[in-house]
Amino acid sequence: MIWNYLKSAARSFKTNKGFSLLNIFGLAIGITCAALIFLWVEDEVNWDKFNLKKDNLFFVRVNEKYDSYTATTGSTPALLAPQMLADIPGVANTCRIYDMDATLFAIGNKTIYAGGIYADPALFSMFALPFVQGNAHTAFSQPFSLVITEKTAKKFFGNARNVVGKTIRVDNKQDYIVSGVLKDIPTNSTLQFEYVAPFKIVFDEDLNSKRWGSNWLSTYVELKPKANLSAVNKQLLGFIRQHAPQSVSRPFLWNMSQWHLYDEFENGKATGGGQIQYVHLFSIIAWIILLIACINFMNLSTARSEKRAREVGVRKVLGAGKQSLVFQFIGEALLMALLAAVVAVVLLAITLPAFNNLVQKQLSLGFTQPSHLAVLLLIATICGLVAGSYPSFYLSSFSPVSVLKGAKLKDGNASFIRKSLVVLQFTVSIVLIISTIIIYQQIQHVKNRVLGFDKNNLIETDAQGDASKYYNPLKQDLLQSGVVSNVALSNHPTLYGGTNTGNLTWQGKSAGSKVLVSFRKISPEYISTSGIKLLEGRDFVPTDSLKSKNVNVIITRTMEKLMGNESAVGKAIWSSGDTSGTKMTVIGVTNDYVYGNMYGTPDPVLFLATPLNRLNKMYLRIKHNTNMEQALAKVETIIRKNNPAYPFNYKFVDDQFNQLFISETLISKLSRVFASLAIIISCLGLFGLAAYTAERRTKEIGVRKVLGASVGSIAGLLSFDFLKLVGLSCLLSFPIAWWAMHQWLQAYQYRIEISFWIFLIAGTAACLIAIATISFQAVKAALANPVESLRSE
Repeated sequence: MIWNYLKSAARSFKTNKGFSLLNIFGLAIGITCAALIFLWVEDEVNWDKFNLKKDNLFFVRVNEKYDSYTATTGSTPALLAPQMLADIPGVANTCRIYDMDATLFAIGNKTIYAGGIYADPALFSMFALPFVQGNAHTAFSQPFSLVITEKTAKKFFGNARNVVGKTIRVDNKQDYIVSGVLKDIPTNSTLQFEYVAPFKIVFDEDLNSKRWGSNWLSTYVELKPKANLSAVNKQLLGFIRQHAPQSVSRPFLWNMSQWHLYDEFENGKATGGGQIQYVHLFSIIAWIILLIACINFMNLSTARSEKRAREVGVRKVLGAGKQSLVFQFIGEALLMALLAAVVAVVLLAITLPAFNNLVQKQLSLGFTQPSHLAVLLLIATICGLVAGSYPSFYLSSFSPVSVLKGAKLKDGNASFIRKSLVVLQFTVSIVLIISTIIIYQQIQHVKNRVLGFDKNNLIETDAQGDASKYYNPLKQDLLQSGVVSNVALSNHPTLYGGTNTGNLTWQGKSAGSKVLVSFRKISPEYISTSGIKLLEGRDFVPTDSLKSKNVNVIITRTMEKLMGNESAVGKAIWSSGDTSGTKMTVIGVTNDYVYGNMYGTPDPVLFLATPLNRLNKMYLRIKHNTNMEQALAKVETIIRKNNPAYPFNYKFVDDQFNQLFISETLISKLSRVFASLAIIISCLGLFGLAAYTAERRTKEIGVRKVLGASVGSIAGLLSFDFLKLVGLSCLLSFPIAWWAMHQWLQAYQYRIEISFWIFLIAGTAACLIAIATISFQAVKAALANPVESLRSE
């Protein structure tokens, strides 16, 4: 029987090659798209899963309560970790991690930049990091030890087999000894680095690291297997305040399973959102695209029902029951779905590199993994069952007497269902078109907002070595080069959060009031170099950076408003926890500028002119209408002359700005891809249905042509029925798309208003796409010779 079913399926494919290819190709595109999404989802949900201790590993987050909100951060004092290990019984181990920017390494005559961390030795056991050379017990036995990954070892030493014991000079200041090599860290790991050095090095160098009020690193905790998380969190709540009464920090533990997917907090509480929202969204889109592909199969199969009606009638007369016919047609659908899965594997192999480039991952098909093959077969089986279910019951329900008499089949219910499915297809496609436009608009809206500084033609480079010695002559050479208009130093990148404090106070500030203020340590030229506008008072002068007690500061407009309604110039600011008597006097007020959260409102900022040796970022303003390639070559020559020990390593600030939207840009690109695929699959089905409709109405078209109908009127007649369905799809999709996008936009403070013209564009585009799809079949039918179609009459 199965062999007969296979022969019947092969005969059906051969008889209807065009429709079979449309079905297979439509299902293959759907399966390919779903498989790509599920590979991405698998990578996301398996984030950090390789760690055997994941259930007992926690990141210390901190809630800080201010006047109008509670901020959740991941920055903690260095003294917290050892004190937790000593005082809290449920804590098995702790580890402090301090992230470093790209650091210069010298191996012989070769210089290379690499990014890494300074960490406690407990890192290796807590995160179960396997050594391929050396071991965790001796990794930090020497003060200046360095543990590197396999990839970094190849980057530093080429194909050398054993690198333990080799010497590397770090930042042209200190020799480090390679004490171990780690197996490369998986890409779907929260913890990423190229090297690890002992945390004790940075702890001993920085006097502020010994203060409980200085939050500057990340703390990780391993709990004992039977420890009570609630009890530990309760004990941890007031832990920092016990040692620093002025602190507003309330630490709590956040489990490793939630680090990547559930990292969204609002007013001190986890919202349950984060990357998991995109995982859910794209999983739904994958199933929707599969459904659209299945709808094509249903429509084309029921549309071709007359072609198989006599076959069904003959089989029933020969004794075939409805159940056996249902099994036959479902079997054909499953076979077609399996063929589509084979085509999808080829499409996956072709498209995966481009998809990896799009999502910035290194995903692999992994067909050696039984789970991947099982999922592919499951998807194909589901598609076959869903796509074949309705056609099989519909075809098997034909009356043998009617079909063998040649009576015309009643197409009422089937036609209604086909039209409903077409409406569903285009409704989904139009929703995706509208969503794509709105997501793109939102990203552009934020990218084009007034930032408060000029990001264009601004270059950031590291001020390496002793900036206080080479900066002034370097600055003069750069200004005389003809390509640089200004130079400045800062202790932190312009676009990012930086250092902040809640302990500043001033005359008239309410008792108990807590306001988070960011502060920037800068050289006197920073305000003019960055393009920030001075609204009141004066800018810094070189002597401002030499003061150690009564220092001058510049503040932003938002901070001025916090200090009262009148001008803040001349007012004093001091730290509520400072006993040294240091007072800050406001000498100027600038416009607000956006940093950190590009979707939020600008936070208050305080600028402080600081001695040059405390500043590690240099900013260069390149003159307008200057050839950038030539300008960079000149700048590199000048920097290498003044600071020869360090290569010229730079970033464009506008590129850094674009990197802040990497998640939104990814969503925008993926939505465009998925919307295009949904439309392509829908159009394949529409093309097939148009061909079937034209074929079914051949005699009608012939009669109309004989009676004088023009080609245009006949083509319009055939197209109009489908355009009505697309119009209905527009009416259904518009409110759905508006609601979905309205909900999505609520996550952003700075957002667009949804315009009605977006819906008009999407509806018009859908209609044009439908017309383009239908027109070929419509015109072909209208041009046919009526003699051929009416010959039998």
